[in-house]
This record gives sequence, structure tokens and C-alpha cells, in this order.
Amino acid sequence: MIQMKQEDMIFDWNGEPVIDPAERRIELDDETLRDGLQSPSVSNPTIEEKLRILHSMADLGIDGADIGLPAAGPRMFEDTLRLTQEIADQKLPIIPNAAARTVIKDCEPIVEISQRSGIALEVAAFIGSSPIRQYTENWSMDRLLHLTDEAVRYCTDNGLPVMYVTEDTTRARPEDLRRLYTTAVEAGARRVCIADTVGHATPRGAEAIVRFIRQVVDDTGEEVKVDWHGHRDRGLSVANALRAAAAGADRLHGTALGVGERVGNTPMDLLLVNMQLLGWIERDLTTLPDYCLAVAEATGVPFPDNYPVFGCDAFRTGTGVHASAIIKAREKGDAWLADRVYSSVPADLFGCAQVIEIGPMSGESNVIHWLKERGVETDPDLVRMIFEIAKQSSGLLKEHQVLEICRQHESRPVA
Repeated sequence: MIQMKQEDMIFDWNGEPVIDPAERRIELDDETLRDGLQSPSVSNPTIEEKLRILHSMADLGIDGADIGLPAAGPRMFEDTLRLTQEIADQKLPIIPNAAARTVIKDCEPIVEISQRSGIALEVAAFIGSSPIRQYTENWSMDRLLHLTDEAVRYCTDNGLPVMYVTEDTTRARPEDLRRLYTTAVEAGARRVCIADTVGHATPRGAEAIVRFIRQVVDDTGEEVKVDWHGHRDRGLSVANALRAAAAGADRLHGTALGVGERVGNTPMDLLLVNMQLLGWIERDLTTLPDYCLAVAEATGVPFPDNYPVFGCDAFRTGTGVHASAIIKAREKGDAWLADRVYSSVPADLFGCAQVIEIGPMSGESNVIHWLKERGVETDPDLVRMIFEIAKQSSGLLKEHQVLEICRQHESRPVA
């Protein structure tokens, strides 16, 4: 038998990684506990559930977390304070930020939380920037510039770092963005965020605007980091985020399962999967299913069966050709091969496993494998019986159905 090296088994048309983690580290900011909760379909988690999610983020090595909009009301203030205190008390390796409109009134509660918790809570100060928003709200550019300067200076004067966020950046005029960002940086902001608020951007657009904003902030002469915050209205959020990073974005935002306003944000879990597979990061991501499950349970957002990597169908097949290839790989005693022969995502890297089931598209090898995995003798008559019933079924046979067929076979009188 000809032996092949692993690196020779898959030809990768995606090319070399565009980011070398040894030279440039891409950070992640998790918006699940703030922007994610703006979804019209989610339930607001209890503080205990939020704490569990926060710890899951830290376990995954996520760098930062937007933990609330404390000016939104008493509960949001108390939850943001409690989460900040947890980070301080447990020394969690995660940098918190809190959202605020770019007005002093919204920034004041963040200053109070910071003083009470002893953490310099980053202020994510957001303001509309696109002409369509300016026209609708009757905002003048002079007013936006004044609010930007006043709010950013208030936060920095109180010792807080500021991330200046322009809403709807991807539909804003370049001359307006230059004035807004320059004003924010001159007032003390050391991080800015490009927000694709309505999911308008394409990958090409994401790259173009990141390069433009990178030049704008570099022109100030200050050391300023650039973030990318995307939504998935056009289904392009993950591709946009990866392109933004390749173009120079320092930090990417996302939410677990992509929960968020309208159809949601960039899925943080899929960002982690793709960054790992691209070689941009190298970490233990076997707890990713736990993170996704914690958010699903706390918010009431179900996993679609076909959700990438973490949906119940992601590594599950009842198709004969697919199952046969996986079985043959396993028979070679090669777990690496079995995890990749019919999957671009190795299940074991993310705490999952390949599952072979029995249905109308199955071959007899599915049946034999299924029985062997459960320690059931692969009697040819039993295999044929299960196979014939599966061919007449409308979908995959459930475990209890196959076991019932096995019981019926065992109780048959001997001829």
C-alpha cells in the first residue's frame, strides 16, 4: 500500500495564511452580552447566566467583551457593574468595555462603574456617521464633531480608555469619517471602530474602508488601534471580518451564534474556527460547543440543525458514499484521515466527532458500522433487515428504531 504524508493529502487553493501570528496578533471582542442581546428574539439572561458566559469567553482566550450599556436602565447598570467586579475579583484575562452614546450623560455611569470596581472600563462611544442617518436625525456635522470632542475628553479626563465607534461607517462619506476620527483621536481616543451596522459591506468594501481608516488614524501621528464590527444582513459577516483583519484591522467583534439586531452579528464561534484553520491563532477550542450551548440556553436561541461546526448535522451523515470513506479511513487506524476525508473542519479540534447514521441514502456499510459501534453482532440477516427498512424510511432512523429492529430479529424463531 502506498503511504502518503498528511501534508500531501489536501491541496489548499486558499493559499498561504495572510497573517503571521508571530508578527501580528488579531484580537477579538465579544459583543454577546450587549449587542447580542439587542436581538428581538432573545431572552435577557440572568446575571448568573451572564457570568457563566463571561467565564466561557475567558476560557477561549477571547481578549475583550462588551458587557453592557449601563445608561439603558438600572438592571443594565447593575449587571455591568457585577460583570466588571467578577473580572476584577477572579482576575479574568479579558478586557471589558461598555457601550455609550457619544454624550456625557451616557458616559457617566461607566465612569461610576469603573470607580466602584477598580477597573479602567473601556468606553465604546458610538455615534451615527452616514449621510442617510444624518439626514433622518437632522444632525449637522458640526454637532457630531462637538459631541465627539466633548464625550471623548470627558472619558479620558476621568482616566478611561475610549474606543470611538462610528455607526454605519460602511455607508459614510470619506470626508466625514476623516473629520470624525481625527477629532476623536485628538480628544484622546486610542481605539476606533468601523461598524458595518446594517451589514452593507462586501469583502472588497471591508478591505477598502479598513485601509482608508488605517491611513486616517496614522495621519494623526498617534498610536491608534482599529476595530471591525460587522453584521450579517447579506450573509457576508465572517468573510468581511477576515478580509478586514487582512487589511489591517487589529480587533474583530462578534457574538456567540451570531445573535444580535435583525439577523445578527458576525458569529464569534465561526471567527474562532476560521482563524484557527487559517493558522492565525493556535489554542484549545474544544470548549467552543460549551460556549455556544451556554448562550443558546441563556438567550433561548436554538441551534439550527445545519449550523456550521456546532449544529447537530455538522459532522453527521447517513449517506453511503460519505460514510464509506470515513469508515475506510477509520479502518486504516487513522483518526486524522477520518476527520478530514469528508470534512474541511476537523471535528476533534472543536470538541466534536464524526457520526455515521442509517437512512434511505445509506449503504450496508453504514449499518455494519452502526452496529459495531454499539457492540451488536453484525449478523447478515439483521444487516439486511435494517438496510431494507432504512431504504423505505422518509429520513434517518432514530437509535430506538434501530434497536427495536435488533430486538425483533433476536426474538424471531429459528427456522
